[in-house]
Amino acid sequence: MKASLSERLRSLPFYILPHHAISWCIFKLARIRWKPFKNLAIRTYTQLHSVNMAEAEITDKYSYENLNAFFTRALKSESRPLASDDDNWVCPVDGAVSQAGKIENGRIFQAKGRDYSLLELLGGDEAQAGTFDNGNFATLYLSPRDYHRIHMPVDAELNTMTYIPGRLFSVAAYTVKAIPRLFARNERVVCRFETKHGPMVMVLVGAINVSATETIWHGLVTSIGSKMKKFDYAAGEVTLKRGDEMGRFNLGSTVILITTENFILDDSIEAGAAVYMGRKIGRASSL
Repeated sequence: MKASLSERLRSLPFYILPHHAISWCIFKLARIRWKPFKNLAIRTYTQLHSVNMAEAEITDKYSYENLNAFFTRALKSESRPLASDDDNWVCPVDGAVSQAGKIENGRIFQAKGRDYSLLELLGGDEAQAGTFDNGNFATLYLSPRDYHRIHMPVDAELNTMTYIPGRLFSVAAYTVKAIPRLFARNERVVCRFETKHGPMVMVLVGAINVSATETIWHGLVTSIGSKMKKFDYAAGEVTLKRGDEMGRFNLGSTVILITTENFILDDSIEAGAAVYMGRKIGRASSL
């Protein structure tokens, strides 16, 4: 459904808030190690959000050195087993499906009455956008209570990484309904991979309080600056296996998985569905 009047009104402050200043403050606060402060912050956070600590490698929430370490905590390997059959692609994150489906005429569906350009999302790279026109997408939202590490859906080799500066609108459900072209306006990191099934892109979208996106091969990406920057990688320089960690967010945000048209999303990947890292997200149709 379209955004309600209430959702539009709740979204209005995000147009004028100093997104990056707020996020910088949260970045600093989340890294304070002083025990009384960080324990209070973690206790308050877990009171506000239902976090399942039984799944974490370190189950004592106060053992983490700061709030950020708690946000980005690792899980026990048995907590997220990978889907059977290596030809099944796995979901890269825990969270919920915001939207999923076909990329139609270069447009990606955001919410009822709202879509945005694949070309704009990818930073104006026409060749790359053309590769995925009429392909498939899955927009996956990570809430504050979710596991915040991002994993590989399939074995792949990194080709390029592009940092695209932008706003830091909230990516909560009500703002996604209300703010036009939200994902193509927010700061993001576009990672293009080559798989045995063809090319794939993972877009890591920043949001307010989440301007600290990291990848395992680069480290903190969103500290690069205010201009778009592209990084090219030689063949074999960064090769990752299905289920390997590839990056992480602070707090929650969104990952957009983009594939060519020879990929079929699993029937379970539909708007509103809960997803977990390691579960089947789809399969290449050529297999």
